[in-house]
Amino acid sequence: MKKDDYKRFKIRTVVGTDDFASMQEVLTRRYGHALESLGVLPDLILLDGGRGQLGAGMKALEDLGLDYIPLAALAKRAEEVYTPDRLQPLVLDLGSPALQALQKIRDEAHRFAITYHRKLRQRRAIASVLDQIPGVGPTLRTSLLKTLGSAKGVREASVADLASVPKITPKLAQRIYDFFHPAPAGEPSGSQGG
Repeated sequence: MKKDDYKRFKIRTVVGTDDFASMQEVLTRRYGHALESLGVLPDLILLDGGRGQLGAGMKALEDLGLDYIPLAALAKRAEEVYTPDRLQPLVLDLGSPALQALQKIRDEAHRFAITYHRKLRQRRAIASVLDQIPGVGPTLRTSLLKTLGSAKGVREASVADLASVPKITPKLAQRIYDFFHPAPAGEPSGSQGG
C-alpha cells in the first residue's frame, strides 16, 4: 500500500445519496487533476461496487479520454468482478490469490474511507456542541481543537488546559469546563478542574 498516494474527496456536486454520481464525480476530479498536472495514471482502476458503479466509472473515464485504462468493479455481496468487456460478472474461487488481492485492496479502501468519515462526523458533533457555548465561535472552536487535539481533548481538559489555548480567557475556559462538567444541583460551579 502506498499511503502517500491515498486521496480523500468531499463530494461537491451531488445532492443527497447517489452512489453512481458520487463515483463519477470522484473519478472525474481524481484523474482530471492527474491529467492537468501530468501526474502518473494507474495501470488499473478498481472500483468498489457492481455493474452500476462500473458504468459510472466508464462514463467518467470516457469523458476524460481515459477509457483505455483497464477498469474493474468488485461487488462485496457475492465477491463478483465486473469488467466492461463482459456481460456477466467474473466469479473467482474464494481461495484464489487474485480474488484475495482484490479484496485486500477493497478492504483497505473501506478502512481509509470509514476512518475519514468517522473523523468528519466527530468534528461536526464537537463543533455543534462547542457552538452551544456562549462566547465560542468558529475561530475559538478551531483553536480549541488544534491545541487540544480532538473533541475528547476539549471535553477532558482542565480549566488550566483550556485557559492555555490561544485566545481563550480564564473566564471562558471556566465556562467551557462547566459546560462539559456541570455542577450537581445546589453546588456552585467555577472551582473545579484547575
